[in-house]
Amino acid sequence: MCSFGEEMDPIELVEKGWRKEEVPEFRVGDMVRVYVKVVEGDRTRSQVFEGVVIGRKGSGLKQTFTVRRVSYGEGVERKFLLHSPNVEKVEVVKSAKTRRAKLYYLRRKAGKEKF
Repeated sequence: MCSFGEEMDPIELVEKGWRKEEVPEFRVGDMVRVYVKVVEGDRTRSQVFEGVVIGRKGSGLKQTFTVRRVSYGEGVERKFLLHSPNVEKVEVVKSAKTRRAKLYYLRRKAGKEKF
C-alpha cells in the first residue's frame, strides 16, 4: 500500500526489486563510458564501450539507451538496458546540450562534422 491509501501497480511491485539504486544522470548528446560485464567461458571481465548517446527510450525497468561510436572508420551502435545487471556503471565523459530527443542524424556525419 502507498502512503496515500492507493494500491501499487503489481508490475511496479515486481520491478522494484530489480531496479538499480543509483542511476547515473546523463542525457542525449552526452559522451558516456559504459562498463559492461562480459562472460568468456568461466571468467568474467569488464569491457568499456565509449561513445555518444543518440537516444533514450522507455521507462522504468525497460528503459534503454543507444550509444554510438566510430571504430576503425566503421560506425558501431549498441543498445543497453539501463537497469541490466550486465551494465556495471555509466560514466559521463563529456556533457552536451542538444535540441533533439534522438540524434539519428549523426549516422550520416563523419569526423568533426558531428559537433
